[in-house]
Amino acid sequence: MRKQERITLKKILFIATGGTIASKKTENGLTPQITPEELLSYIPEVEGLCDITAVQPFNLDSSNVVPENWSTLVSVVREYYDDFNGFVIAHGTDTMAYTAAALSYMIQNSPKPIVITGAQRPINLDITDAKTNLSDSFYYACDDASQGVQIVFDGKVIAGTRAKKVRTKSYNAFSSIDFPYLAVMQDRRILRYLPMLPYEKPVRFYETLSDNVFLLKLIPGISPVLLPVIFEHYDAIIVESFGVGGIPASIKEPFYELCQKYPEKLIIMCTQVSHEGSDMTVYEVGHEMKTLCNVLESYDMTPEAVAAKTMWLLGNRPDDHESREKAFYKPINYDTVWK
Repeated sequence: MRKQERITLKKILFIATGGTIASKKTENGLTPQITPEELLSYIPEVEGLCDITAVQPFNLDSSNVVPENWSTLVSVVREYYDDFNGFVIAHGTDTMAYTAAALSYMIQNSPKPIVITGAQRPINLDITDAKTNLSDSFYYACDDASQGVQIVFDGKVIAGTRAKKVRTKSYNAFSSIDFPYLAVMQDRRILRYLPMLPYEKPVRFYETLSDNVFLLKLIPGISPVLLPVIFEHYDAIIVESFGVGGIPASIKEPFYELCQKYPEKLIIMCTQVSHEGSDMTVYEVGHEMKTLCNVLESYDMTPEAVAAKTMWLLGNRPDDHESREKAFYKPINYDTVWK
């Protein structure tokens, strides 16, 4: 008889960060308390699938996650990158889309998968989505074709820059905005909709961000009273406008004056509408802004991706507008298909 060939299991680093998936009930509500080892004990089916090492760089409700935590995650992945075949990050759902977008810009061209998952209900409950989401993530991370930064949630694989949390309680919490799901998971099988093409450049890590970014969400009749303070104190201002984009009359004149006063500021227009993106050339309020301000437009990018990409640009790109504009419109991890 021929000796049975020894199967070498893939090595996966499990990075636990807290979130609902690791929470227990307290008098004041759910709070992260379940250890990484306890989380893994709920999915024994992955023991024969891969060799797992667990770490926990922080333990937070994801509402408390800040850009410094993204830098910490990048540092962990970078430190262990050569020793593992893939990475699974357990994360809270509230800011998961922001973290997935940020890691997409901070870890580029990774031939190894960096999978982010979580749950709408804690893993220690009898009825929960946590076990399936976590198990699916390890199966996805172990597949030879997987690469880059993605969210695996509710049986769907979403590009890290395209995810948006669209439901607060239901298991199908995340959607892929204006872009196909990369794959779906069915009975531990991966059905891919898009091929994972090899990256042309080697993996690159960025650990620096600038969070000196302000999101100005417009409402009807918005007052201009705070505009001078915002322009004075922030390096970038993301304007979340109505519809396809533009500046309303209630703040138009002072906004344009401040754009002229601070030409070095990075001004980006995006839309409050979830689907189909911005197009500032459609209406006068948008066309006028493009004419009078040195503004960038998000087009089909999600607000989460715009925020993360802006922080990455401020922290890593030259401060001249032309260089930042070129980098902003360069597609990264499917964040834009606009040409």
